[in-house]
Amino acid sequence: MSPAVGVLVGGEADLPTLEACTARLEAYGIGYEVEARDVHTNPESVSEYAGTARERGLKVIICAAGMSAQLAGAVAARTNLPVIGIPIATGTLGGFDALLATVQMPEGAPVATVAVNGAANAAVLAAQILALSDPELAEGLEGGS
Repeated sequence: MSPAVGVLVGGEADLPTLEACTARLEAYGIGYEVEARDVHTNPESVSEYAGTARERGLKVIICAAGMSAQLAGAVAARTNLPVIGIPIATGTLGGFDALLATVQMPEGAPVATVAVNGAANAAVLAAQILALSDPELAEGLEGGS
């Protein structure tokens, strides 16, 4: 069975921020994959990942990045799957720059954005999206997030 959620992170140094996300996805029984892809140094790799996501069975993509945080926007521009952005607190602005970069998307490339370092909520939102077509998951979410 292919994973339903793709989790992308801008760099391996940011992987610890995703632990709350992956733990929550596991608790819900949702299959996922995690990959580190830097949109600045290898935009083609990010484009390929997003462009083939649906055919690989993904239904939602979660993107976590700090500083200029262009990862989620680059992914949203290349797929019509739901994209959830997690701004990561890095640099001198404590994640405020990442937050603004993640939420300020042009028309046609929306990114649902959670709080800075809000990895657990990204997983909850992904589960809620998947539950729209999965009655068993929806029932499991009824007991609380």
